[in-house]
Amino acid sequence: MPTYPDDPEVTLAPDATHEADGYATSELRTGTHAGTHVDAPRHTLSEGETIDEIDPGRFAFDARLVDLRPLAPREAITAEALAGAVGEGAGAADGDSAEADSTVDLLVCRTGWAARWGTERYRDHPYLTETAATWCRERGVGVGLDAFGPDPTPAADGSLPTDDSPPTNDEPDGTPAHDALLNGGLPIVENLRGLAGLPARFRLYAFPLRLRGGDGSPVRAVAEWEE
Repeated sequence: MPTYPDDPEVTLAPDATHEADGYATSELRTGTHAGTHVDAPRHTLSEGETIDEIDPGRFAFDARLVDLRPLAPREAITAEALAGAVGEGAGAADGDSAEADSTVDLLVCRTGWAARWGTERYRDHPYLTETAATWCRERGVGVGLDAFGPDPTPAADGSLPTDDSPPTNDEPDGTPAHDALLNGGLPIVENLRGLAGLPARFRLYAFPLRLRGGDGSPVRAVAEWEE
């Protein structure tokens, strides 16, 4: 399972076995941000809410799929790109558009990077600019992605593979997209998979474990919609 650079690896090992003990239990070791997971504000904000302080109902989302493909490695996703993808039109990134759809509380951004799951190329995912994340916050919508997260991830060797073009934008320091969203109490769901075939609108359930003081939690993300 891919984990963010320097995060703990995920292991599942037998603790008791039928042969030796007459029953089976296993030991699971994982970081709070391994695999598909949700971030709590405490992830990047020292005084932010912890995962156990958030009502579980806030992790049942009215979601909208935002297909942003094709995207280049480490390409910055701008507010204008999001506005165009959801059909808000010219001026939307500057707040001049019609009011956002109030029935949507999560934009699920399909970047196509799930196809690189399990490879070093998975680190070179596109990312949201701080302005794009602020655009989402102003509309009261969180973000889900088929990538490590809304901010850039360090490359394996500090550079892109030689067969890729260099990024066209200066990558930000720190976690500005995370901070913009989490400062607004908005959800971030990372490392989503299986976005192919989803309709434009659906319900997404991503319930976390109730980890006391937790900064995030792995989830089993499930989409539901009517045919």
